[in-house]
Parts: sequence; structure tokens; C-alpha cells
Amino acid sequence: MLSALFPLLYGTVLVALLWQAFRVMGKGFRAASGPMSEPNDRTGRITVHPELLDSDGRITGEDLLTVRFSGNDDGETETHGHGTE
Repeated sequence: MLSALFPLLYGTVLVALLWQAFRVMGKGFRAASGPMSEPNDRTGRITVHPELLDSDGRITGEDLLTVRFSGNDDGETETHGHGTE
């Protein structure tokens, strides 16, 4: 009895997966053939970080603390060691 059910279950799952695959591919083909619309994200637009704004919403005029972390990867070679010369 159980061995007769496996082919039926396999066929049902196969048909369901094929149907889902064709639905997804159809969405891709429709998207590729349609006109390109304006993106809804803010790519390319100027964004001001909220930390740079004062309480009135204007860019602050205060001096900002900046920190630069650099290592030997930016081309500068420094020798900090005790030589035995």
C-alpha cells in the first residue's frame, strides 16, 4: 500500500514544483520585457546623517571630531622597533 503511494506523492510534488518554477520564470520574463521604471530607493540622492543636524534641523557649524585609523596598507612604511645595530 505504501509503495503505491510514493509515485503518486512524487508526481504531485513534481507538478507543484514545476508550476511554481514556471510562475517565477514568468515574472522574470515579464519584468525583463517591460519598461524600466524609476527606482523607489534613494540611490544617487544626497543624504545627510542626523548626527550632523542641530536641534532646528540645519547642518551644525560645530567642529567635528574625526578619527583616521591607518595601517601599513596605505603605502607608508614606519619603523618602530629597537634595532640591534
